[in-house]
Amino acid sequence: MLYQLYEMQRSMMEPFADFAQIASKSLNNPLTALGQIPYAQRWSAAYALMHRLAKDYEKPEFGIRTIDVDGVDVAIHERIEIDKPFCQLRRFKRFSDDPATLSKMKGQPAVLIVAPLSGHYATLLRDTVRTMLKDHKVYITDWKNARTVPLSEGLFHLDDYVNYVQEFIRHVQSNYSNCHVMSVCQPTVPVLAAVSLMASRGEKAPLSMTMMGGPIDARKSPTAVNNLAMTKSHNWFENNVIYRVPESFPGAGRRVYPGFLQHSGFVAMNPDHHAKSHYDYFEDLLKGDDASAEAHRRFYDEYNAVLDMDAEYYLETIRVVFQDFALVNGTWDVRSPDGKLERVKPADIRTTALLSVEGELDDISGSGQTQAVHDLCSQVPITHKRHYEAKGAGHYGIFSGRRWREMVYPQVKDFILAHQTTIKPVTAAKKSKVSIG
Repeated sequence: MLYQLYEMQRSMMEPFADFAQIASKSLNNPLTALGQIPYAQRWSAAYALMHRLAKDYEKPEFGIRTIDVDGVDVAIHERIEIDKPFCQLRRFKRFSDDPATLSKMKGQPAVLIVAPLSGHYATLLRDTVRTMLKDHKVYITDWKNARTVPLSEGLFHLDDYVNYVQEFIRHVQSNYSNCHVMSVCQPTVPVLAAVSLMASRGEKAPLSMTMMGGPIDARKSPTAVNNLAMTKSHNWFENNVIYRVPESFPGAGRRVYPGFLQHSGFVAMNPDHHAKSHYDYFEDLLKGDDASAEAHRRFYDEYNAVLDMDAEYYLETIRVVFQDFALVNGTWDVRSPDGKLERVKPADIRTTALLSVEGELDDISGSGQTQAVHDLCSQVPITHKRHYEAKGAGHYGIFSGRRWREMVYPQVKDFILAHQTTIKPVTAAKKSKVSIG
């Protein structure tokens, strides 16, 4: 019922949002009668803010058309390589008519970026993709909004997520012999499971894994997000945050964790920050600071665009990652596409180099949660492990913005480049802490 009430409210607000947009533009135009009334600019700014608060936010585009590679403009063609019921594998193909640039790009590493399925679209990693494209062939998982997936496609489980990742890794490997994998936040756990299972079977494993700000061991430095998942029972989540998709969507009847609930949770973590940001937007409009106002719009166009998650996937993630700690306890079994249960054993990974990245001020994945991956992957040689803590960076700062581009990315780039060949497996490797490198 809550989902239906939310949709009813959204439908009722839509004409008000449209009216506010029209009023704002009219009041901001000195050639109209409304633009001549007293305090027209202030009214225009108020209506612009009202429009932003009331409008519906749809999935944004990546919108990466060109990138600069050492002073040469390189065209980007975005295309779908694999279309699964709940996810698309997107590739950003680079084109140039400069022979030297083409030769350089041809030998660069192929990287699969596994985007989070935790409420926002993969476009949240736009800056990650744009930066990586300068030195890498880039693929990314683009997860679908569960409310758009018909019930005829079946349910989506955490096991399916792991199996999707393995299929995508094999696809990139088939194109380039091998690849590197980067996971940001939530997917660190299923990506580690995917690579572990491939290693256990004796399959070709990725050359390297980069784990960024994820809950590998959520018991370490628990955050508000962790505490909620740990203190509430499975039945509480089942009864309080799971709803059926309304009839107006293709996925009508599907049980989901709605994106609007996740968004409310994000905002509730820092309400004062968001209130100040919206007030600053109002002030920027009054001052005519178009650059700052546009920066605000770009951020919230992305931040406010959310997707629904299939209930089975969401509930299983809560149980496996935040309640049973099945990965670190060595009790996680994943069902393969052919129905076989396989135990996740990170210690079977021997030939995949490992980089973990954490933000000093991360309030979503606490300190040490991602670094814990090094203890789990005990058979990876210590010389092929590295941990990096980004000073002054919060959760989003490790994959987007100035700190990502200037601090984190150089570490990621150098690590991937240093592991373009398969490392030789060793029969035994001592567990040890990894220093910041």
